[in-house]
Amino acid sequence: MSARRSAATLLTLAVAGAALAGCSKKEESSSADAVKVNASDTACEVSRTSFPAGTVELAVENKGSKVTEVYVYGPGDKIVTERENIGPGTKATVHTEIKAGEYEIACKPGMTGDGIRQKITVTGGGDSAAKAADPRLAAAVEAYRKYAQEQADATIPVVTQFAEAIKAGDAEKAKSLFAPSRVGWERTEPIAESFGDIDPKTDVREDGLEAGQTWTGWHRLEKSLFADNKIGDEEKKLADQLVTDLKDWQTRVPKAEITPTSMANGAKELLDEVATGKVTGEEDRYSHTDLSDFAGNVEGAEKAYELLKPVVAEKDAALVKTLDTEFAAIKALLAKYKQGEVYTSYDKVTEPERKVFSDAVNSLGEPLSKLAAAVVAK
Repeated sequence: MSARRSAATLLTLAVAGAALAGCSKKEESSSADAVKVNASDTACEVSRTSFPAGTVELAVENKGSKVTEVYVYGPGDKIVTERENIGPGTKATVHTEIKAGEYEIACKPGMTGDGIRQKITVTGGGDSAAKAADPRLAAAVEAYRKYAQEQADATIPVVTQFAEAIKAGDAEKAKSLFAPSRVGWERTEPIAESFGDIDPKTDVREDGLEAGQTWTGWHRLEKSLFADNKIGDEEKKLADQLVTDLKDWQTRVPKAEITPTSMANGAKELLDEVATGKVTGEEDRYSHTDLSDFAGNVEGAEKAYELLKPVVAEKDAALVKTLDTEFAAIKALLAKYKQGEVYTSYDKVTEPERKVFSDAVNSLGEPLSKLAAAVVAK
């Protein structure tokens, strides 16, 4: 799901943000060294616009009336870190690792648009945190990069079959391949989104388009297949374009900036994706394959957690116990809605059942928001 959202989705996001607001309030208090970010409906105030490279703590407070999110962008809007679903009057603490360079901190009231931005400078000749890192964390980063590459590599053959079915005019086969073609992407979406330009081309929904943006990607084809029952020349061209764009993603994974904190924050981002898109039924609104995407997000979040777990267990055993319990619970819940390799169509999931899913996501999301802090704890 693209990070760019339109006003049409704000009511749903506000509801989701309100549900998660309690999670923000429960986060550990920030340290005296934290960079404070005061977000409002009209401003993004940063307490320091220059600080040393290494592990950085952002203490975000939403003083506005809208649900907000905060991003740190590198050149070309490459995402360094993000935190979504910060409700009005709540706080969130984000730990991340930043190298020396020029960046922007963006606050996005309503979680839409390019945001209100503040330029920052990160000083120093290198990343001191990385130099002193636990070798187990370095191994976790490499294992996660291998996992992300495997997911990208596995996606290309399936999305190629999806495209070939569209070009052959075989709508039923294309429909059957829509959800499977997205699994690898959903498991590693934070890495894909970090590149900045690939996600808007492949995974944007119609109500997330920017002014003048041409709608391409999975959801454009989803609408044609499941809502319009149409496969024309344009759809066939878009199918080829989707394969091309995803091959671009595949080749970029080795160059992705991955750190232990980005893995931890990415796991939380995946749960935010579930809260704002899958549980609400917005993500796959025509195919109703939301639970497949939901499962992919959970699987990707758990993979990042499991790789970091040996280090985190030594620093916060209680957090590990909680996360183990909550991951098991949400996976057991998803399993009830899976028949063979296919999940129940989400339009068949009742509102009370969706509330159960929402509660499970919130129960996992709150402790998962503490994972990055545990990774960098001394």
